[in-house]
Formats: sequence, structure tokens, C-alpha cells
Amino acid sequence: MAVSPADRRTRVRVARLLLERGPQTAAALSAELGLTAAAVRRHLDAMLGEGAILAKPLRIFGPRTRGRPARVFELSDAGHAAMPNGYDDIAAAALRFLADTGGARAVEAFARVRVGELEARYRPTVEAARPADRPAALAEALSADGYAAGAREATAGVQLCQHHCPVQHVAEQFPQLCDAETEAFGRLLGTHIQRLATIAHGDGVCTTFIPAGRPAASARSTSGRTSS
Repeated sequence: MAVSPADRRTRVRVARLLLERGPQTAAALSAELGLTAAAVRRHLDAMLGEGAILAKPLRIFGPRTRGRPARVFELSDAGHAAMPNGYDDIAAAALRFLADTGGARAVEAFARVRVGELEARYRPTVEAARPADRPAALAEALSADGYAAGAREATAGVQLCQHHCPVQHVAEQFPQLCDAETEAFGRLLGTHIQRLATIAHGDGVCTTFIPAGRPAASARSTSGRTSS
């Protein structure tokens, strides 16, 4: 069945919200889009049928209520791929050639140079912010480069979440890109950080934990799991 232009625009808006904010319930999408719950469910059902999104049970802490279990919706791999991803095929081929001719160290050197360029661009923005606001400033800079990032308070620190990775499929093959990115975040924020989850590893969001109150002098970044 042909999709009307209006429906297509709405589904693009749904996809954009899932990209920028991560998994959402139908009720949350309905409130954000200003549409009825029935209208949103119709679009979600169509996007599920297209394979653009996935549905998962909503984790509920505490006593469960009666009725149909709530679900959250998130972009599938196909949904992410439909977003602008840049240079996947050419970049992966170039890095495979580099690995074949120069070895793993050559790939690591490339990753450090690539991320170093981002780090240099982000540094003025991050350092202009108060220390407590620097995770949010970094998230804003990342979002401008297509990472759909945000920073939110967490127990004993802040979580930096990247809902989109423009180099996801390359990073799946070359985790050196993710390791270099994690190290750069640690240098920019002047603290020890830890990668908790990654899109390239198969998670829905790249999540980096930034502990509160760590002195910059002792800063070293670590990556528990790798992604971009």
C-alpha cells in the first residue's frame, strides 16, 4: 500500500525522535508529536512491519499493574542505516587495506588522528563551560556532528548517551575507532570515564559514565566496552 506524504513525514518525525532520545513508549511519542495514541500506534505498527523499528517490553520496577504490558520502541539496524551515515563502505575498505598493509598499529594511528581532529574542534566549546556543564557541552558538540547525544544525571555522576553513530558499521569492524573516541572524551572532560554500552557492540545507545568529582590531574580514560 502506498504511504501518503503526510504519513511519511510523521514516520520520519517518529524516527528522528527515537534517534535523538532513544527508546520511547507510544504514550511519550504521542505527547511529543501532538497526536492521538491510536494514530501513533498506527504509525508504529507500520514501521514495525517495515523493519525500521523494534519493540521491547518496558522494564517496570516495583508492583506490576493489570493490562497489556507497556512496550518501548527503538530504531532497528535498518532504521539507523536509513539515517545519514556518511562513508561506511569506502571507510571500511580503506581501513581493511590499512590493516593488511600496515597492521593493527596503523589502524590505531589512523583512529587517533581522526578523533584528534574532533577533539581539537570540541575543546574550545567544552573548556568554555563550567566543569559541571562540560558533559552537556560535549553532548551538544557531538549532536552537531550527527551523534544525537545528550547528558543526564546518574548515580554518582553523569551518563553521556549517543543515540546515533555516523560510523557505526565501520566501528563494528574496527573497534580502535571507539577506543580512541573514549580516550578523547576522557581528555576533554579531564576525568576517568568508562564506556558502558555501545551501538557498534549491538546496544541501542552508546553510553559513557562520567563520575562526579574526579580531579583532572588523575584523569585516565578507560573503555569497558567499545563503540563509536
